[in-house]
Amino acid sequence: MSKALSVEVRDVHKFFTRGGERLDVLNGLSLDVPQQEFLALMGPSGSGKTTLLNLIAGLDTPSSGEIQVAGAVISQMSEAALATWRTRNIGFVFQFYHLLPVLSALENVELPLLLLPLSAKQRREQALNALDIVGLADRVHHRPGQLSGGQQQRVGIARAIVTDPAIIVADEPTGDLDAKSAEAILELLVQLKSSLGKSIVMVTHDPRAAQRADRTLHLDKGRLVESGMLEHA
Repeated sequence: MSKALSVEVRDVHKFFTRGGERLDVLNGLSLDVPQQEFLALMGPSGSGKTTLLNLIAGLDTPSSGEIQVAGAVISQMSEAALATWRTRNIGFVFQFYHLLPVLSALENVELPLLLLPLSAKQRREQALNALDIVGLADRVHHRPGQLSGGQQQRVGIARAIVTDPAIIVADEPTGDLDAKSAEAILELLVQLKSSLGKSIVMVTHDPRAAQRADRTLHLDKGRLVESGMLEHA
């Protein structure tokens, strides 16, 4: 029996207009991501990886085509509806962490919860639980400047999971880390997939990071291609 799908992308096109010229970024792309899959997206710069990630995350809308994520047709939502939907369904992990330096780890993780109807006690409990999951229960009052790069990324991952989203989208999550810290972060993502049942879509340039995923897809010029085709491009 096949798994239900977390993400369904159907014949999606995305173009931008710059200086009166049309730039096609995605060209009729279709993609399925089953529930609880860890998918890596690779490809050269400008291939459309981050654009696809942003569409799946509801940060942008396609020029045409349909996108369903966590059972919702997000390609037809208004910006206001998308903002509400993202808060509950998507967890974001960034290359450069995007933590607020004046806030503690706990306060940074609490931020997404401010958009939900929770009491201060509930927010604190959920944030503490998320930090415990990523192994930082002893660093809750540390500010980002007091943490290593790997620890800052763990705070970023705790913030991503604190609302219990169905899907985690990660844009080069190990790109700013040394090899040892990168490996620890990838192991944490694998654990989140298996223990919490999360679906993960990760953009990466690092083949070693991609090897930790269940499946790797390659993009080139806005289309999914076989990995061997990239080597000869």
